[in-house]
Amino acid sequence: MDFDLLLQRFFGTDDIAALPPERIGEGMERLRLQFGLERDEGRRFALWCLLYMLGDAPDVDVAFKDPEDREAARDFMDLTDRELEGDD
Repeated sequence: MDFDLLLQRFFGTDDIAALPPERIGEGMERLRLQFGLERDEGRRFALWCLLYMLGDAPDVDVAFKDPEDREAARDFMDLTDRELEGDD
């Protein structure tokens, strides 16, 4: 799933920083709902990654039943956090 397309789908823009807080809240609600309904593992993982980057991802052990998916999510968290630390 393409990051910009996900932002368009759930927030109506690819520039989330320009949105007022209520629009962000509405988009987050749609994103959380879709995450809960999604059954395709790849799409579900992509939605979780977006939730993580936006600071609202469910705990890995709750979000993923498969141990490999949990490990991939932890790897994503580590990589993302390292990247953010490098921006300082």
